[in-house]
Amino acid sequence: MKFIDLESQYIHLKDKIDQRIQDVLNHGQYIMGPEVKELEQKLAEYVGVKHVITCANGTDALTLAMMVLDVKDGDAVFCPTFTFFATAEVIAYEGATPVFVDSDADTFNICPQNLELQIQKVIAEGKLNPKAIIAVDLFGLPANYPEIEKIAEEYDLKLIEDAAQGFGGSINGKRAGSFGDIATTSFFPAKPLGCYGDGGAVFTNNDKYAELLRSYRVHGKGKDKYDNVRIGMNSRLDTIQAAILLEKLAVFPTELEARNNAAEKYTSELKSKYKVPLVPEGYVSSWAQYTLQADNRDSEMAHYRAKGVPTMVYYGTCMHNQTAFTYLGYNDEDFPVSSRIAKAVFSLPMHAYLR
Repeated sequence: MKFIDLESQYIHLKDKIDQRIQDVLNHGQYIMGPEVKELEQKLAEYVGVKHVITCANGTDALTLAMMVLDVKDGDAVFCPTFTFFATAEVIAYEGATPVFVDSDADTFNICPQNLELQIQKVIAEGKLNPKAIIAVDLFGLPANYPEIEKIAEEYDLKLIEDAAQGFGGSINGKRAGSFGDIATTSFFPAKPLGCYGDGGAVFTNNDKYAELLRSYRVHGKGKDKYDNVRIGMNSRLDTIQAAILLEKLAVFPTELEARNNAAEKYTSELKSKYKVPLVPEGYVSSWAQYTLQADNRDSEMAHYRAKGVPTMVYYGTCMHNQTAFTYLGYNDEDFPVSSRIAKAVFSLPMHAYLR
């Protein structure tokens, strides 16, 4: 079996996707063609936000958010240590300092209590300017935004939702991509909503942010691409990828239901043997990954491998252990929950076409 079965999904959607691609080949507008605008409109409707600005990939989406919020040298941006490298990378790329936060033991997401503690530490030290929080919707489950938003407001911090894995998830009916000041997502093929290459998007209800995002993604353009009013970047979603995403988005609610059915089956069968994922009341996960915890992870993964079942580890190395961030001087004792989780987690196959 496959860990993520993109082939079965393509077979299911083949005629519609092929026609969408052919339409692009026919009109020839390969960059920022009409399908890009159509996708942005439909994503905004699905998520429930005013503006969606697509871009080249999920990392660029986060970078664009950093640029819009003017994150810079001397700023502190708080983010989980148990996450993919891009979350912290984009902070350092702007010259700011990532301040890592421990995880919630049950949801894997950023821990609000430890977040507030880290904010208070930075304020007490007085060396950095607390600027923003990046909360990650890890493995498909939205972070605890009811609590995180209170903290952001109390300490006057901007809040960025990294919904790269969380797209399709929700809290009390409010969908991932609609939390915080700005939200981002990735359309990397393995994501819940993925294209056949790279792609990303930024979500916001702020008109000023949206205007800046549209400028920054095309070299800081003003009235046209030869009127450059600020230093930007080149980060546009290809029209063919937008065309593919339009057909995938159309069936996404059905696929999301299938993912949740698969997760319920996993939990029913495995809860007596492993620590299974927790979905709090009122939350819906998009199940980017179905992740278990086991003290004897290597032997458990070997057991599945012997039965022809692929497994993966997300993530075996926390940000505070990454070579690029050794200069920050953290150790495992600073993040006991994340450090333990990183040694115990492994994920089973998850997609909408599991039999």
